[in-house]
Amino acid sequence: MLDQLLNFAPKIPIAEATKSTTEWITDTFSFLFKPIKQYFGDFMEVSSDILMSVPPIIIILVVAVIAFFISGKRFGLAAFSIVGLWLIYNQGLWDHLIYTFTLVLISSLLSILVGVPVGIMMSKSKTAEAIITPVLDFMQTMPAFVYLIPAVAFFGIGMVPGVFASFIFATPPTVRFTNLGIRQVSKELVEASEAFGSTGAQKLFKVELPMAKATIMAGINQTVMLALSMVVIASMIGAKGLGREVLSALQRAEVGSGFVAGLGIVILAIVIDRFTQSMNKKKAS
Repeated sequence: MLDQLLNFAPKIPIAEATKSTTEWITDTFSFLFKPIKQYFGDFMEVSSDILMSVPPIIIILVVAVIAFFISGKRFGLAAFSIVGLWLIYNQGLWDHLIYTFTLVLISSLLSILVGVPVGIMMSKSKTAEAIITPVLDFMQTMPAFVYLIPAVAFFGIGMVPGVFASFIFATPPTVRFTNLGIRQVSKELVEASEAFGSTGAQKLFKVELPMAKATIMAGINQTVMLALSMVVIASMIGAKGLGREVLSALQRAEVGSGFVAGLGIVILAIVIDRFTQSMNKKKAS
């Protein structure tokens, strides 16, 4: 009796509908996906090649100098950056580090360029917030592996689908924190700016965004960390970098190689996290 109640309707063809929709999108917009894959992929390769053409010692010293100044002229972050990056170079993973950094940087920039305007739109419109919030919930709760399916369908394999999957997975924090930061701006300040005759754009760029900068930077920090967490997953669809080394070590059961590559990801994550946090403290102070 209970089974009959559950089977009162035929099986809904969700999988079939999703498959046909994906195939339709792929075929219909192939004129757009193919150039994106080609030119964007070439851009990422050129960016990686340029970084790899710079002597590692120069990059390490530049990172250390930047770390020294953004941390308030303290040597802790600079010293860690030197030791950590040197260790990655010492283990023969420098090129993989560059590929990983390129993927994280580009996917994070795309997430920020899209996320901040969408967050601003949500803060200005309750209708937009009501529509976009469920989409963000879906993006954050969907398992990261699932994003690889449309990424491969649209762009094949390689770095570009890795960026696409990372972009989808990492964008929600920037959107949410931008919306939250602007909504938390003191109403008295906003009303004062309006009383002085500020336009909507002046109010946004001279009052709301500066006051919400610390919150927005916290969202950007989370976005960068989520993009970095996609490195290993993106390697499953051909993305180069430290994630591919971890995946290869896992497939061959090489504990040592996997640990070293994973340690490289951890070092990069710590450096990037401290950089973004230091920038946030500096801007907030």
